[in-house]
Amino acid sequence: MPVNLVAPEAQSLLAVPGLKLGIAKARIRKPDRKDMLVMLLAEGSRVAGVFTKNRFCAAPVTLCKEHLAQPDGIRALVVNTGNANAGTGDQGMQNARATCDALADLLQIKPAQVLPFSTGVILEQLPIDRLIAGLPQCVADLQESHWFDAAEAIMTTDIVSKGTSRQITLDGKQVTITGISKGSGMIHPNMATMLGYIATDAAISQAALQALIDHAVNRSFNCITVDGDTSTNDSLILVATGKAGNSEITDTTSADYLTLRDAMTDVAVELAQAIVRDGEGATKFMTIQVEAGRDEDECRQVAYAIAHSPLIKTAFFASDPNLGRILAAIGYAGVDDLDVNSMQLYLGDVLVAEHGGRAVSYVEELGAAVMKESEITVRVVLNRGQASATVWTCDFSYDYVRINADYRS
Repeated sequence: MPVNLVAPEAQSLLAVPGLKLGIAKARIRKPDRKDMLVMLLAEGSRVAGVFTKNRFCAAPVTLCKEHLAQPDGIRALVVNTGNANAGTGDQGMQNARATCDALADLLQIKPAQVLPFSTGVILEQLPIDRLIAGLPQCVADLQESHWFDAAEAIMTTDIVSKGTSRQITLDGKQVTITGISKGSGMIHPNMATMLGYIATDAAISQAALQALIDHAVNRSFNCITVDGDTSTNDSLILVATGKAGNSEITDTTSADYLTLRDAMTDVAVELAQAIVRDGEGATKFMTIQVEAGRDEDECRQVAYAIAHSPLIKTAFFASDPNLGRILAAIGYAGVDDLDVNSMQLYLGDVLVAEHGGRAVSYVEELGAAVMKESEITVRVVLNRGQASATVWTCDFSYDYVRINADYRS
């Protein structure tokens, strides 16, 4: 089961004025499951996105980047699960374009105003006939209140759906923020096998929205890892419909911008952490904090060395305080001039190592007590500067192997 994570209640996911969502069961891979989502955006909505850096990125990722660069604005998003449309060559791109053409025809917009997204099995052609046949069902189902169904429709190996909402006040107007995400395995920046969609009715300029997504993603989805595998399809989209009635935010130093940025970042962090909590087979949620580094990059290097180690992740699953494995990971993280005699390692509040070896005060019973918890913090103090970084990850259990061994069945 996911680590301290339950599906959101339907009523907790607040409608965002100017955005409607429609769901279909199109049998993309499995019968009788929600596997398609269409989002219809009000005219004039602003959209920003960030995508995987995997060189084998899926056809929809390439097409999304192309469509976001055109001047007519984005009016619709379409998502399918069950098939990633990645590693599919020219036919995959044709299928992605056919998806946009078909939805544009139904909505009476331009194909370039549609962003397509796919997630699921790689190296298999998209069943385009089934996908196109499902689009009218999605369009007929369009409602502002369908966020809960949308969160379920984008799931693959996720055990629970992921979504959250916030409301803030900008310029005297109530502003709503709602987001959903999916992801469970093949999770590692930049970004992961995840899809994330966060929408607000705030009025904000395109430049300010782009600055906001860059800030939010580097503090959320780019701080998570389940297994170190960077997916072909990961995408994060921010939508601002502008329907709240606030004065348009253009200044990224203004109080209203900072309030919106921080609220949307909080949503992004919650959605990103939910992906780790629902990591395939996860039983432990681990926060890796690296402090007092020379710069943020080296702090991340050390954090990810710890978070990616199968030896560390399996020890956490077993609640085994075999903490020398963490020291080994710090040592091979690539910080070539690290003085290991100057750093400290903590497990929770327990000092484990200092002066290059086991702390005098450390006894294994203290470490074992921390390891039994479902949420654990590993803190590394490098003592070589003022920078810090935090990464969230999970353990490796027997179920991780089972889920990935059976993924295509």
